[in-house]
Amino acid sequence: MDHDGGVDDYLATMLLLTMEHIELLGVVVTPADCYIPAAVSATRKIIDLMGFSHIPVAESTVRGINPFPRLYRRDSLIVDYLPILNQQDFLTTPLVAKSGQNFMVQILQNAPEPVTLMVTGPLTTVATALEIAPEIEDKIDQIIWMGGALNVPGNVEKSLEAGQDGSAEWNVYWDAISVAKVWKTKIKIIMCPLDLTNNVPVTLDLVQKMGKQRQYPLSDLAGQCYALVVPQDYYFWDVLATAYLGKPEFYELRAWETEIITSGLSQGRTKIVKDGRIIYAMDKVDKQAFYNYILQQWQR
Repeated sequence: MDHDGGVDDYLATMLLLTMEHIELLGVVVTPADCYIPAAVSATRKIIDLMGFSHIPVAESTVRGINPFPRLYRRDSLIVDYLPILNQQDFLTTPLVAKSGQNFMVQILQNAPEPVTLMVTGPLTTVATALEIAPEIEDKIDQIIWMGGALNVPGNVEKSLEAGQDGSAEWNVYWDAISVAKVWKTKIKIIMCPLDLTNNVPVTLDLVQKMGKQRQYPLSDLAGQCYALVVPQDYYFWDVLATAYLGKPEFYELRAWETEIITSGLSQGRTKIVKDGRIIYAMDKVDKQAFYNYILQQWQR
């Protein structure tokens, strides 16, 4: 898994760790929607809490082009200090010495069969790993990625980002050049775009349901995390993308021909174009089944 330290990245990590049919080989934290020391620390604490301390964590050292707003990144500091994650004096989950991009290369090179990459942040660490060792492309079975906006506006606000036309999604906009590099590979890409996530909000009702099952540590932690964001317009971005690995039957996919715009007013746009790079987008989801699924998975 490769995440970038936003609130929903931690929740996606928690959800992934509840999937008994998934063997998680490692977690890379990309320094995008976070302050990286806090994001790495919070990730290790979550893995400790869930009893998977054999899974290593690595810190990517890549850098993007357009920084996430400080207000977004601040959440990583808050999550790292949540009481439920600070009951132990020492962290057990190992932090590997090498960079996240080199750790990804090592994991893929040593894998006996092709691996799925679950990416809930920008694709920069993946692109950098492919530059370091191009042969690992053959060891990547598919990339499941939360990113992009196809037929809806992006979430990079024109009022906040000068020279933007509002078509970009943040995980692309942070480093569109790296996304374009991944687009040039032959790796199968399954996207969870804003087209779908816009229809699956984090609701007060759902947060209250988590509160009613807070006797379970994961529900307690999830409820605390969502309490940070429920007053604003918040959606199941990374959690919705990750749930695909657990319940693909909840989703319908649709193929699109696309390209990534890397400069100009539309920098960071995932554009539908004839004869473009074929990707598969999560087009529809059984929303109620998804809501029920995450509530069930976090009853532990």
